[in-house]
Amino acid sequence: MPLYIGLMSGTSLDGIDAALVEIDDTPSGTRPRLLATHAEPMPAPLRERLWQLCHAEQASFADLAAAEDAFCRLQAEAVKALLWLSRTPQEAVVAVGSHGQTIEHAPLGHAGGPAYTLQLDNPSLLAELTGLTVVADFRRRDLAAGGQAAPLAPAFHEALFRVRKEWRLVLNLGGFANLTLLPPAEEPRAPLGFDSGPANALLDAWHARHRGGDFDVDGAWAASGKVDEVLLRQLLAEPFFHLPPPRSTGRELFHLDWLDAHLTGEERPEDVQATLAELTAESVALAVTMARERLEAPAAMRLIPCGGGAHNHDLLARLANQLPESVLTDAAASGWPADWLEAGAFAWLAWRRLQDLPGNLPSVTGAKGLRVLGGVYAP
Repeated sequence: MPLYIGLMSGTSLDGIDAALVEIDDTPSGTRPRLLATHAEPMPAPLRERLWQLCHAEQASFADLAAAEDAFCRLQAEAVKALLWLSRTPQEAVVAVGSHGQTIEHAPLGHAGGPAYTLQLDNPSLLAELTGLTVVADFRRRDLAAGGQAAPLAPAFHEALFRVRKEWRLVLNLGGFANLTLLPPAEEPRAPLGFDSGPANALLDAWHARHRGGDFDVDGAWAASGKVDEVLLRQLLAEPFFHLPPPRSTGRELFHLDWLDAHLTGEERPEDVQATLAELTAESVALAVTMARERLEAPAAMRLIPCGGGAHNHDLLARLANQLPESVLTDAAASGWPADWLEAGAFAWLAWRRLQDLPGNLPSVTGAKGLRVLGGVYAP
């Protein structure tokens, strides 16, 4: 069957995930199948450059162009490595789905301006470097149709995980957390999905400030601290946590300056880390309650965690405590490894684009209707 490659670089800026996916080229074809994966590490200078752009009040065109060029060339290396490691001939790949690197996401606009979302990407250059058809710019069509342009993965979650006679909740714990509530397949109701708030973004940033390194392995440092209940209540007072869906967020709202504004300076760093972990768990629980009430779903359902946070034992324990009636299930047991859902989603979205099939879910993004997402760049 035809092969597609999905490329994803998230808010952690740790590298580019590349997934080789087999998809039947018919609208009623079989479910996507993951064949091979490769994680291309992000060089420190590029990571620092992208980090600065994500937090810049202003940026020069030259800086944006240089970062985009370096990022695109790293994507090409990821594609080539994936093909080589999987022994896949280039001509077997129909297309590459490229998400790009989100620099800023403002679906409600900024200071009264228009809505926008900005991903650094150069699909023309990627097509030139790889010799493959590239599908890119997935978000802005949904935005143009009045949607939030995020999250986009719930449509892929539905294709993979929606089954008969069982409610399922897919929880992506990347830099930010988003959930997809899937009714049983026989139900007429559409899935519901939205961002619940920060996940690894604040945990990683606080850990890097006080202990160095990229992340808190297994959540061990958070587990060593004690939740500061006063601080937790202050953080949860953030209006975003109480907005109805559709909603999406990112570093534009949740960053260390936002956290610092709530600190007295007397807190133990490990207690702040524990509080941030509890913030993620409790904000997810708030979002799940909101989703359940919207779809009249039962409390008992299968919970499928994915993303980097699916390996954080402390965070999973906190989620289990917040959602005691849910049954936590490894994503791989349901057919897809937890670390590769997002890269797989953009392979699938590339397939949808070339089949002229819609890639968004209006019930998730709030768009006016179904839309075919992405532009096509021939090699």
